[in-house]
Amino acid sequence: MTRPLVGVIGGVGPLATAYFLGKVVRLTVAERDQDHVDMIVFDHASIPDRTAFIVGASPEDPGPVMADDARRLAAFGADFLVVPCNTAHNFTDQVVAAVDIPVVSIIDETVREAEARVAGLSAVGLLATTGTAASGVYQRALEARGIRCLLPDDADQAVVMSVIYDQVKAGLRGDVDAIRGVADRLVGAGAQAVLLGCTELSVVAEDEGLLADPLYVDSLDVLARATIERAGGAVRAV
Repeated sequence: MTRPLVGVIGGVGPLATAYFLGKVVRLTVAERDQDHVDMIVFDHASIPDRTAFIVGASPEDPGPVMADDARRLAAFGADFLVVPCNTAHNFTDQVVAAVDIPVVSIIDETVREAEARVAGLSAVGLLATTGTAASGVYQRALEARGIRCLLPDDADQAVVMSVIYDQVKAGLRGDVDAIRGVADRLVGAGAQAVLLGCTELSVVAEDEGLLADPLYVDSLDVLARATIERAGGAVRAV
């Protein structure tokens, strides 16, 4: 039986894409190569910076580039697409319009996971790029479910961005204690869960064992599990 073929618009960023692929492999119930998920990966690192465009710091629009990537993956035979980048989901409409295959939303999957974990969820904290926060992709998804989205203040957002850009994207180890500090302040403001809404933060979570704490809902981990299930695989219990 032919299984669904996954198309991955990757490279946004490259390390996060590599961690996503690793998660899909490690989380798939498999006893041999042939039990794993079939994927086509376009590790397109030169896609223009998503946050820079959203906040008006760059005129280079990532949307048409991502739409073209989607067409190329669809032409290769992908049955559905995933994008292991939260900020890129500001441009999902352009990707969806470019192809006739589904695009799995990392945003919707992460919000659903948070709801499933916390009974009566009413408020979450969001750790993400300034672009993701400014785009409102998480706020809209949460508001539709009656959940408040709490954002870091300006000083804490600067800390988050430094971990994402100055550390992880630069190939350095992320400061997990700084992330914990921002998360703790969001909990103090009423957050019942903290969404790791940037896949560079997912890298920190993986490296530092952050997901042992049930407070954190990691978007990359959630997307990997959703990808396996949609591709006809089973998720390994860990």
